[in-house]
Amino acid sequence: MVRLDAVTKVYNGPQGEVRALDGVSLAVEAGEFVAVRGASGSGKSTLLLTIGGMARPTSGRVCVAGTDLCALTPSQRARFRAQNIGFVFQLFHLVPYLSVLENVLLPSLAARGGERSAAEALLARFGLSRRARHRPAELSIGERQRVAMARALLNRPKLILADEPTGNLDPDNAAEVMARLGELHREGATIVVVTHEELAARHAQRTVIIREGKIVMRDA
Repeated sequence: MVRLDAVTKVYNGPQGEVRALDGVSLAVEAGEFVAVRGASGSGKSTLLLTIGGMARPTSGRVCVAGTDLCALTPSQRARFRAQNIGFVFQLFHLVPYLSVLENVLLPSLAARGGERSAAEALLARFGLSRRARHRPAELSIGERQRVAMARALLNRPKLILADEPTGNLDPDNAAEVMARLGELHREGATIVVVTHEELAARHAQRTVIIREGKIVMRDA
Protein backbone atom coordinates (compact mmCIF):
# COMPACT_ATOMS: atom_id res chain seq x y z
CA MET A 1 0.00 0.00 0.00
CA VAL A 2 2.77 2.47 0.98
CA ARG A 3 6.41 2.39 -0.06
CA LEU A 4 9.06 5.04 0.62
CA ASP A 5 12.52 4.59 -0.88
CA ALA A 6 15.38 6.73 0.48
CA VAL A 7 13.12 9.72 1.04
CA THR A 8 14.72 12.98 2.12
CA LYS A 9 12.94 16.24 2.91
CA VAL A 10 15.08 19.34 3.37
CA TYR A 11 13.86 22.74 4.54
CA ASN A 12 15.96 25.88 4.34
CA GLY A 13 15.30 28.25 7.22
CA PRO A 14 16.96 31.20 8.94
CA GLN A 15 19.18 28.82 10.91
CA GLY A 16 20.27 26.95 7.78
CA GLU A 17 19.34 23.58 6.31
CA VAL A 18 17.00 21.27 8.25
CA ARG A 19 16.72 17.64 7.17
CA ALA A 20 13.23 16.77 8.39
CA LEU A 21 13.53 13.35 6.73
CA ASP A 22 16.92 11.80 6.10
CA GLY A 23 16.95 8.80 3.76
CA VAL A 24 13.77 7.17 5.08
CA SER A 25 12.71 3.84 3.59
CA LEU A 26 9.46 2.29 4.80
CA ALA A 27 6.84 -0.18 3.58
CA VAL A 28 3.28 -0.50 4.88
CA GLU A 29 1.26 -3.42 3.57
CA ALA A 30 -2.43 -3.21 2.69
CA GLY A 31 -4.52 -3.82 5.81
CA GLU A 32 -1.76 -2.94 8.27
CA PHE A 33 -2.13 -0.64 11.29
CA VAL A 34 1.23 1.09 11.85
CA ALA A 35 2.12 3.62 14.55
CA VAL A 36 5.00 6.03 13.96
CA ARG A 37 6.38 7.33 17.26
CA GLY A 38 8.90 10.04 17.95
CA ALA A 39 9.53 13.17 19.96
CA SER A 40 8.43 16.61 18.82
CA GLY A 41 10.57 17.66 15.85
CA SER A 42 11.62 14.11 15.03
CA GLY A 43 10.10 14.24 11.54
CA LYS A 44 7.03 12.09 12.12
CA SER A 45 4.48 14.65 10.91
CA THR A 46 6.62 15.42 7.85
CA LEU A 47 6.70 11.69 7.16
CA LEU A 48 2.90 11.51 7.30
CA LEU A 49 2.45 14.54 5.04
CA THR A 50 4.92 13.03 2.58
CA ILE A 51 3.03 9.73 2.51
CA GLY A 52 -0.16 11.71 1.90
CA GLY A 53 1.31 13.72 -0.95
CA MET A 54 0.94 17.03 0.89
CA ALA A 55 4.72 17.49 1.15
CA ARG A 56 6.90 16.70 -1.86
CA PRO A 57 10.20 15.02 -0.95
CA THR A 58 13.49 16.67 -1.84
CA SER A 59 14.70 13.29 -3.07
CA GLY A 60 13.57 9.69 -3.05
CA ARG A 61 10.37 7.98 -4.15
CA VAL A 62 6.91 7.74 -2.56
CA CYS A 63 4.39 5.20 -3.86
CA VAL A 64 0.85 4.77 -2.51
CA ALA A 65 -1.53 2.13 -3.87
CA GLY A 66 0.82 1.56 -6.79
CA THR A 67 1.03 5.25 -7.77
CA ASP A 68 4.30 7.19 -7.74
CA LEU A 69 3.25 10.45 -6.07
CA CYS A 70 6.44 12.20 -7.17
CA ALA A 71 5.48 11.68 -10.81
CA LEU A 72 2.17 13.53 -10.42
CA THR A 73 1.48 17.21 -10.90
CA PRO A 74 0.12 19.15 -7.89
CA SER A 75 -3.43 18.94 -9.24
CA GLN A 76 -3.05 15.22 -9.91
CA ARG A 77 -1.78 14.66 -6.36
CA ALA A 78 -4.73 16.60 -4.96
CA ARG A 79 -7.13 14.43 -6.96
CA PHE A 80 -5.33 11.26 -5.87
CA ARG A 81 -5.54 12.31 -2.20
CA ALA A 82 -9.25 13.03 -2.47
CA GLN A 83 -9.93 9.63 -4.00
CA ASN A 84 -7.59 7.42 -1.97
CA ILE A 85 -6.51 8.99 1.35
CA GLY A 86 -8.38 10.10 4.44
CA PHE A 87 -6.65 12.50 6.85
CA VAL A 88 -7.36 12.93 10.56
CA PHE A 89 -5.51 15.84 12.17
CA GLN A 90 -4.85 16.75 15.79
CA LEU A 91 -6.38 20.22 15.31
CA PHE A 92 -9.41 18.80 13.41
CA HIS A 93 -9.37 21.54 10.68
CA LEU A 94 -13.14 21.90 10.70
CA VAL A 95 -14.63 24.93 8.93
CA PRO A 96 -16.22 26.99 11.72
CA TYR A 97 -19.08 28.50 9.70
CA LEU A 98 -20.22 25.16 8.23
CA SER A 99 -22.50 22.70 9.98
CA VAL A 100 -21.30 19.26 11.06
CA LEU A 101 -22.97 17.67 8.03
CA GLU A 102 -21.43 20.24 5.66
CA ASN A 103 -17.97 19.65 7.16
CA VAL A 104 -18.29 15.91 6.59
CA LEU A 105 -19.41 16.56 3.01
CA LEU A 106 -16.38 18.72 2.16
CA PRO A 107 -14.38 15.92 0.47
CA SER A 108 -17.20 15.41 -2.03
CA LEU A 109 -17.44 19.16 -2.81
CA ALA A 110 -21.17 18.68 -3.36
CA ALA A 111 -23.99 18.02 -0.88
CA ARG A 112 -26.21 15.86 -3.03
CA GLY A 113 -27.25 12.31 -3.81
CA GLY A 114 -25.14 9.46 -2.52
CA GLU A 115 -22.62 11.76 -0.86
CA ARG A 116 -25.23 13.22 1.49
CA SER A 117 -26.60 9.78 2.31
CA ALA A 118 -23.08 8.52 3.01
CA ALA A 119 -22.33 11.52 5.23
CA GLU A 120 -25.52 11.00 7.22
CA ALA A 121 -24.66 7.31 7.63
CA LEU A 122 -21.21 8.22 8.94
CA LEU A 123 -22.67 10.70 11.42
CA ALA A 124 -24.97 7.96 12.67
CA ARG A 125 -22.05 5.57 12.98
CA PHE A 126 -20.12 8.06 15.11
CA GLY A 127 -23.13 8.97 17.23
CA LEU A 128 -23.45 12.47 15.77
CA SER A 129 -26.81 12.42 13.99
CA ARG A 130 -28.33 14.86 16.47
CA ARG A 131 -25.41 17.22 15.90
CA ALA A 132 -25.71 17.38 12.10
CA ARG A 133 -26.93 20.99 12.04
CA HIS A 134 -24.62 22.27 14.78
CA ARG A 135 -21.46 24.31 14.16
CA PRO A 136 -18.05 23.03 15.39
CA ALA A 137 -17.96 25.62 18.21
CA GLU A 138 -21.09 23.99 19.67
CA LEU A 139 -19.42 20.58 19.96
CA SER A 140 -17.20 19.05 22.59
CA ILE A 141 -13.55 18.35 21.73
CA GLY A 142 -14.29 14.64 21.40
CA GLU A 143 -17.24 15.30 19.09
CA ARG A 144 -15.08 17.49 16.86
CA GLN A 145 -12.57 14.70 16.47
CA ARG A 146 -15.34 12.27 15.56
CA VAL A 147 -16.58 14.74 12.92
CA ALA A 148 -13.03 14.88 11.54
CA MET A 149 -12.92 11.08 11.39
CA ALA A 150 -16.29 10.91 9.63
CA ARG A 151 -15.07 13.46 7.07
CA ALA A 152 -11.92 11.40 6.46
CA LEU A 153 -14.02 8.35 5.64
CA LEU A 154 -16.55 9.95 3.28
CA ASN A 155 -14.82 8.92 0.05
CA ARG A 156 -14.08 5.40 1.37
CA PRO A 157 -10.29 5.90 1.28
CA LYS A 158 -7.85 3.05 0.82
CA LEU A 159 -5.48 4.63 3.35
CA ILE A 160 -6.18 6.55 6.58
CA LEU A 161 -3.44 8.86 7.89
CA ALA A 162 -3.83 10.23 11.42
CA ASP A 163 -1.55 12.94 12.84
CA GLU A 164 -1.64 12.94 16.66
CA PRO A 165 -5.40 12.16 16.63
CA THR A 166 -5.55 11.94 20.45
CA GLY A 167 -3.23 14.86 21.20
CA ASN A 168 -5.99 17.28 22.27
CA LEU A 169 -8.25 14.73 23.93
CA ASP A 170 -8.81 13.63 27.51
CA PRO A 171 -8.10 9.95 28.29
CA ASP A 172 -11.69 8.77 27.73
CA ASN A 173 -12.09 10.50 24.37
CA ALA A 174 -8.59 9.40 23.32
CA ALA A 175 -9.49 5.79 24.09
CA GLU A 176 -12.70 6.14 22.06
CA VAL A 177 -10.86 7.54 19.03
CA MET A 178 -8.32 4.73 19.10
CA ALA A 179 -11.09 2.17 19.50
CA ARG A 180 -12.79 3.64 16.41
CA LEU A 181 -9.54 3.42 14.41
CA GLY A 182 -9.12 -0.16 15.59
CA GLU A 183 -12.64 -0.93 14.38
CA LEU A 184 -11.85 0.56 10.96
CA HIS A 185 -8.69 -1.52 10.80
CA ARG A 186 -10.62 -4.71 11.55
CA GLU A 187 -12.91 -3.80 8.64
CA GLY A 188 -9.89 -3.79 6.32
CA ALA A 189 -8.56 -0.21 6.39
CA THR A 190 -4.84 0.50 6.14
CA ILE A 191 -3.94 2.97 8.90
CA VAL A 192 -0.80 4.96 9.71
CA VAL A 193 -0.87 6.98 12.94
CA VAL A 194 1.91 9.33 14.03
CA THR A 195 2.03 9.96 17.76
CA HIS A 196 4.25 10.50 20.77
CA GLU A 197 1.81 8.59 23.01
CA GLU A 198 1.80 4.92 23.96
CA LEU A 199 -2.00 4.64 23.64
CA ALA A 200 -1.95 4.72 19.84
CA ALA A 201 0.99 2.36 19.67
CA ARG A 202 -0.86 -0.19 21.79
CA HIS A 203 -3.59 -0.44 19.17
CA ALA A 204 -1.20 -0.79 16.24
CA GLN A 205 0.17 -4.02 14.81
CA ARG A 206 3.59 -2.50 14.37
CA THR A 207 5.50 0.49 15.71
CA VAL A 208 8.14 2.52 13.87
CA ILE A 209 10.41 4.87 15.82
CA ILE A 210 11.73 7.99 14.10
CA ARG A 211 14.48 10.20 15.50
CA GLU A 212 16.07 13.26 13.84
CA GLY A 213 14.52 12.32 10.51
CA LYS A 214 15.74 8.73 10.53
CA ILE A 215 13.89 5.51 11.28
CA VAL A 216 15.85 3.94 14.11
CA MET A 217 13.66 0.99 15.08
CA ARG A 218 10.86 -1.16 13.69
CA ASP A 219 8.77 -3.55 15.81
CA ALA A 220 7.31 -6.54 14.01
